Amino acid sequence: MSTRLASCSCGQLSARVSGDPVRVSICHCLACQRRTGSVFGQQARFPRENVTIAGQSTRYVRVGDEGTRATFHFCPHCGATVYYEAEGQEEWLAIPVGAFADPGFPAPTVSVYEERMHGWVVPPAGAEHIP
Repeated sequence: MSTRLASCSCGQLSARVSGDPVRVSICHCLACQRRTGSVFGQQARFPRENVTIAGQSTRYVRVGDEGTRATFHFCPHCGATVYYEAEGQEEWLAIPVGAFADPGFPAPTVSVYEERMHGWVVPPAGAEHIP
C-alpha cells in the first residue's frame, strides 16, 4: 500500500496517508478561491483511519452554502492548510493536493461549483461536472 506525506510550508504540521484517495476534486467556489489564493481548491479525500496527523494546528470553521460546516486545520506558524473535516462526512479527511507537493498526484475526477469557475479553467477530460 502506498504512502504519501502532506505538510505545511514549514513542516511543523503534516498528514501521512496510506492508500489511494477515494476522491480527488477541484472546487471553484469563492470561499475556496479565497482560502487558497488561487482560482480553485483541489483536494483529495481519504478514509480517516488511513491518515495520521502530526504537529499542532489552528482551526478555522467555515459555513458553506448549504449550511454545513467545514473545519480547516492549518499551521499556526506558516498558515498553510494541511487538512480539513466536513460536517456530515466524518469518516473522511480532505487534504489539499498542493500540500503533497507531488506533480504526479492523480488528476481530479470531480469538478464542483463550476458556475463560479474562471473562464480559462478547463477541468480534466472525463471529470464529473457539478454546477
